[in-house]
Parts: sequence; structure tokens; C-alpha cells
Amino acid sequence: MRLIFIGDIFGHAGRRIVADHLEDIRATEGIDVVIANGENSAAGFGITPGITQDLISYGVDVITTGNHIWDKKEILSYFVHQPRLLRPANYPDPSPGSGVYIHETPTGVKIAVINLQGRVYMANTDCPFRKADAILAALPSDVKVKFVDFHAEVTSEKIAMGWYLNGRVSAMVGTHTHIPTADTRILSGGTAYQTDCGMTGPYDSVIGVEKDPILHKFLSQQPVKMEPAKGMVELHSVIVDVDDATGKATAVRRHVVYGD
Repeated sequence: MRLIFIGDIFGHAGRRIVADHLEDIRATEGIDVVIANGENSAAGFGITPGITQDLISYGVDVITTGNHIWDKKEILSYFVHQPRLLRPANYPDPSPGSGVYIHETPTGVKIAVINLQGRVYMANTDCPFRKADAILAALPSDVKVKFVDFHAEVTSEKIAMGWYLNGRVSAMVGTHTHIPTADTRILSGGTAYQTDCGMTGPYDSVIGVEKDPILHKFLSQQPVKMEPAKGMVELHSVIVDVDDATGKATAVRRHVVYGD
């Protein structure tokens, strides 16, 4: 199986580059499953039911999220209608939605997509490490391929999770910081790993947002209105090859597409 994970889709610019290029990426790279983090896809903050359907229509099979999942209130009642949209699994009950989805390819290969959120410098949630244990223990035995999006702030927590899941999942890729890291590798147990996938959106920005208001905020410590930036759009992703029989990663690499 070959899967692609697309990092934090940011605003209209991020959605547009996915719409323009995903079909071609699937064809030229021989992609079986597309997973994307969409928590910033609605003008940089949250996701809506309409945008969820748009991303699926572009060819995204499963959508993960993170700490901005509740920003658009209309999403709260939508989870029951679209199980392919995830929220972090370690949010406390009775949060709506699920943090796990088992996707089946046309050839019958199953992949469990797991969404977790870190706790360092983030909102209070249940322990992501113990939640991962519980999820993995509950998966059906015929689900060999397992992918984890760990939405976390600090690199140390992401690296710790990578080693904690080493040999138990096919791949773990981090999100949230919007800055791609250059540590793409396969860990000793056969788990593909990258600390942060990076953002899919406008890079002439401060992590997707117009630069001037953010600079003003740092200089003045005053609140500002944050708007998605324009120009220089990039699609950042990670492509992972997995042995269907064992669930072990056999190859991993970064993949970047540059837009207009």
C-alpha cells in the first residue's frame, strides 16, 4: 500500500492547491489512500461540513484535525453524518465524533487512521500515549496498516510518541506547527516517522497568517485580527509505502508541490 498524508490545509489557498493537484498526485505517485489534516481549512480556523465534503470530493479519503476542530460550531452535529472526519481521539468523553476510522481500499486492504493531540502547551486532554494503547488493543486483527496523525506543539512530545509507537503502527507524522521538519525516516521497528509534515497553504506568511499583524502583535503585545495570507502556496505531504501483510513501512519520503 502507498499512502500520502497532506499537512495542515490552511484556508482557501490550501484547499485550492489540493483541488488543483491531488488527482494528478494520486495518479503519478500510485497513491492508494489519501489522508489530510483539515483543521485549518476554513479561513485558517476550523472546518465546516461543506469544506469537509469539498475535500472528500477532491480525493481525500480521511480527514484528521486538532485543537481548532471546535472553532466552527456547525461541525459539532456533523460528525454523525461523516465518520471520515476525525477529531483527536484523546478528547474527553462525551466529545462528539471519533478519533479513529478504518478505511478500506478498493482492493480490500484496511488502514486504521488514528488522530491524537499532544498535551504540552495545548488544551487539557486525556493522555495521548495511553489512548493510543487502548485504540491499538481494540483494532480488529485483520487491520495491519495503521497511520497516526499526532497533533502536538513540541518536538520532544512528538518524538517521544514516535518511539512509543515504534513497531506498533505503520507511520506516525506530526502536525500543528506548520513547519516541515527534515527528519523523515523509518524507525527501528518499521514505523515511518516525521516530526511535522508542514503546512499546505501560503508560505509567504507567519504559519499561514498575514505577516504585518503578527509582527505588530510581537512588537506591541496588543491583540490583532489574523487573516490568511496570500501568495506562494505550497502543498506539503509525506508519502509512505507499507507492506500490507506486516503493516511495516518499507519507504518514506517528503513530497512538495509548489502552486502559483
